[in-house]
Amino acid sequence: MQDIIEQLSNTVREAGRERRPLRIQGSGSKSFYGRAVQGTTLDVTPYRGIVSYEPTELVLTARAGTPLTEIEAALAVNRQMLPFEPPHFGAGATLGGCIAAGLSGPRRAYAGAARDYVLGVRMIDGKGDDLRFGGQVMKNVAGYDVSRLMAGSLGTLGVLLEVSLKILPLPAEELTLRFDMAEREALETMNRWAAQPLSLSATCYNDGVLTVRLSGAVAAIKSVRQKLGGEVVQDAASFWHSVREQQHEFFQSAKTLWRLSLPSAAATFNVLESNVAINVSARQLIEWGGALRWLASDASPATIREAAAALGGYATLFRSTTPIAEPFHPLTPPLLIVHQRLKKAFDPHGIFNPGRMYQEL
Repeated sequence: MQDIIEQLSNTVREAGRERRPLRIQGSGSKSFYGRAVQGTTLDVTPYRGIVSYEPTELVLTARAGTPLTEIEAALAVNRQMLPFEPPHFGAGATLGGCIAAGLSGPRRAYAGAARDYVLGVRMIDGKGDDLRFGGQVMKNVAGYDVSRLMAGSLGTLGVLLEVSLKILPLPAEELTLRFDMAEREALETMNRWAAQPLSLSATCYNDGVLTVRLSGAVAAIKSVRQKLGGEVVQDAASFWHSVREQQHEFFQSAKTLWRLSLPSAAATFNVLESNVAINVSARQLIEWGGALRWLASDASPATIREAAAALGGYATLFRSTTPIAEPFHPLTPPLLIVHQRLKKAFDPHGIFNPGRMYQEL
């Protein structure tokens, strides 16, 4: 494995000397996310395998090219899990792609995001140096939290080699309930329940139906079930898998898919299409207690982003058959300067996934 690292480092050094862009890629399951990248493909999948796994310490370290399915299978043996429930979006999804994309699944609002569970990373910077940040314990306060900075950076700062993650036990019991209600009532209900000790671990609202998942001790789940009522969902695992992997019927729309990050209690999201106000509730799937809203709409990016900003949030173009210049919400000038300085510090020659997040990066 050290030979693979040396090969990767040499490739990075050579690309730096030639100012030649590198397109970092694992299985390619997240290649649709962000702006298109040109350059020589740097394949990290050969660097794979679990480096260490301590079930009693709730810590796992694995190489970036390790398939998520392999990691999840190893954890399942000890009834443990990746708490942020990462989406795969492909059979070969890797740990490196998971952390670089920084995406989390239905459990995120109640258990935390991917970045919250990153303890340490090993990476190659733009000069070809093999660096380590963080460690394998939660209480690590020495220096800057560079390891978590890599989560969601889309490979623009360096080549991930290894990631150490905190893991958690699987819940003793899980139960999914379904309720018929209007969108406004659903948003109010999700926010009200979030303030109570109800063992929520996922919520989803679409087309007049609110679905919630409870996770915890058997007695606690039984008590909450009696308090909330609702209809028990029998094939709950398949339902939440369809939401996580965007196989749910909602995601089959041919329209552009937008990812809206809004305050959980924000009002119903509406946009203008062809200068006509459209109630888009039937074109939305709402997760995370109202904080994440998926929107299927071909309205202009400016219109959607203005509507999101008016509600105190922002909009990201997630999938589209038609390329859009800036899929991510534009940065304010001060934030752009911070991003550019970070890029310069980690990737002085600007060779890693240039333009993947923003044209200026």
